[in-house]
Amino acid sequence: MSKLSAGIKEEFLAILPPTLFFFIALHIVALIRTLMLKGTGIALGTTLSVAVAALILGKAVLLADLLPIINRYPDRPLIYNITWKTVIYLVVAGLIHYLERLIDFARQAGGIIAGNEKLLAEQVWPHFLAVQLLLLVLILMYCTIRELARVIGPERMHRIFFGPRSQ
Repeated sequence: MSKLSAGIKEEFLAILPPTLFFFIALHIVALIRTLMLKGTGIALGTTLSVAVAALILGKAVLLADLLPIINRYPDRPLIYNITWKTVIYLVVAGLIHYLERLIDFARQAGGIIAGNEKLLAEQVWPHFLAVQLLLLVLILMYCTIRELARVIGPERMHRIFFGPRSQ
């Protein structure tokens, strides 16, 4: 039983940082979308849906980190891995963002193809791009912090931000 509880604790501690980051980041995105769409009558996700999305993204990041292609430049300056991971995560985030909008329009239009046509015709592209730019900045921040922590180690990172651990 102790191996099981140790495994669960290890998994929980591994998923906690990206999940918390994306939980906060997605709330920022939801707030900005609400401010941009105020008065349009478009209902936005609740905190529960943001929490579920953050859990999914947190786990997706951990799974992606296991792929050999994701850590392509481990011995080069940090900017290589930061840029590489940011591009990959941003493309995935863009696809998810588009699919999220597509689902909303498909429900209104009664089908995926009709929903896609309606989306392409009615989507406010500056709003879509504004959210993508926000996601770019947030993902870039995440990748930078993550790569820095990988290089200097989690203990030193904790000490830099929060001081020495109390024992």
